[in-house]
Amino acid sequence: MELNRKSLENSFWQQAGFEIPEFDMEQMLDKTYEAPVWVHFGAGNIFRGFIAALQQKLLEDGKAEKGIIAVAPNDNMIIEEIYKPSDNLTILVHLLPDGTLEKKIIASVSESLVGNTDITADWQRLSEIFCKSSLQLVSFTVTEKGYGLTAISGDFLTSVKEDIQNGPESPRSLAAKIASLLYLRYRAGELPIALVSMDNCSHNGDILKESIKTMAAYWLKGGFVEEGYLDYIDNPEKVAFPCTMVDKITPRPSEAVDKTLKELGIQGTKIICTAKNSYLSQFVNAEKPQYLVVEDKFPNGRPPLEEAGVYFTDKATVDKVEKMKVTTCLNPLHTALAIFGCLLGYRLIADEMKDKQLKRLVERMGYEEGMPVVVNPGIIDPAGFIDEVLKQRLPNPFIPDTPQRIACDTSQKIPVRFGETIKTYVNHSTLDAGKLTFIPLVIAGWCRYLIGIDDSGDEMELSPDPMLDELRTYIQGIKLGSADTAGNCLRPLLSNERIFGLDLYQAGLGGKIEGFFCEMLEGRNAVRKVLEKYVI
Repeated sequence: MELNRKSLENSFWQQAGFEIPEFDMEQMLDKTYEAPVWVHFGAGNIFRGFIAALQQKLLEDGKAEKGIIAVAPNDNMIIEEIYKPSDNLTILVHLLPDGTLEKKIIASVSESLVGNTDITADWQRLSEIFCKSSLQLVSFTVTEKGYGLTAISGDFLTSVKEDIQNGPESPRSLAAKIASLLYLRYRAGELPIALVSMDNCSHNGDILKESIKTMAAYWLKGGFVEEGYLDYIDNPEKVAFPCTMVDKITPRPSEAVDKTLKELGIQGTKIICTAKNSYLSQFVNAEKPQYLVVEDKFPNGRPPLEEAGVYFTDKATVDKVEKMKVTTCLNPLHTALAIFGCLLGYRLIADEMKDKQLKRLVERMGYEEGMPVVVNPGIIDPAGFIDEVLKQRLPNPFIPDTPQRIACDTSQKIPVRFGETIKTYVNHSTLDAGKLTFIPLVIAGWCRYLIGIDDSGDEMELSPDPMLDELRTYIQGIKLGSADTAGNCLRPLLSNERIFGLDLYQAGLGGKIEGFFCEMLEGRNAVRKVLEKYVI
């Protein structure tokens, strides 16, 4: 049985244990086409396995009549090989800790479009949609890099330079595409809209606004747009950029899940890697816990997503939830497991939670060092959240998430995941940053990781990181088995406020980290011995 709208009429799906849509799909398609309310840029796994499922619940509960229009802004393969062959349907597989699978067909996507001007019909349709007064929100899951205008050097990306020079007619970068479509909406009568980033980055709405506004400002200088367009972008009663916090793990499609689906009799599923290095299939596998907290700023209205479990609140509370998650209750624990998982040869996060020292490390780091300074947002209980992370989410053996994936871009994560907590200790009236043990142990582990030699003494491939070349210059010449080669090599690194958010020596931790690092250099299995010594 292949996944498409026609096949859903067959009893096969219910007999195979799938939950199928219980709303009138044809009616939804017709109404959405005529008067769309929601467009989403970034048609990957987090959208299909989380955001689209939220709207589906509203459709099934009779609290919405329209679906979502999905747009792949830079990856044609997603639309051509995943969406179109399946009539925009997705199989959502929730991987439960007991090994059971919850299987559901997601059918809330009404159209799928390629967001490139060279696909003329799709771009014309997008332009038409953006001029519709019914459109309430445009959301995004394009990763933080998707909003970027500059390279590491600080210079504008080539595509951005061309967009600045050429104006809004044939945009290439995401910022220019959205600015161009938003300009059409402005010219159609300054129609109100909310542009909602749902990417996992701090102050994502502000980042999105800055990206679009920068492009528009250059177009104003070039004479491509009028000053009223910038006033439109800056008017929150016309164009809003709510901040959000999103939390759900949707790893790349699992071969094991694909095998299970095929054994059930489902044909046509395939796991592809697109030209943009995205892994997708007709199914999405995901953990079940999920959180979406949204600043409630929608000048043209919005779907009642609170009925699907979304938290709507003010910007300050969104920021508190994000800090709770990113600086204490989840992200630091993930990074700790990523670093030591790579060093110790693990290939699955869940397997690390069976390791006595690693499990104890993240427990003590979270409960003993993080929770005393945790930010309590009021709408989500930090104690309950971290309990769920440590007892249900990280140990789930059926979530195929790897330490190698999580170790990507660690230099970009450390200032927030560890630096913010250290700064809180430094500025606290009764707490002493110098007494921290587990956070500095993880930082020492990261320095040891950068050498590129695992705990068995073998070379290991380091995960991508934009600062990797610079970081490796700090540890150049340091050798395993010769702690004396470390010298003062770490001082320029540990005192680098750009990396950690503060000087770790001034925080009273530099020497402690150096000590842990030197112990980890003593030879093979030294990392394990350090964990056994300090994590008890």
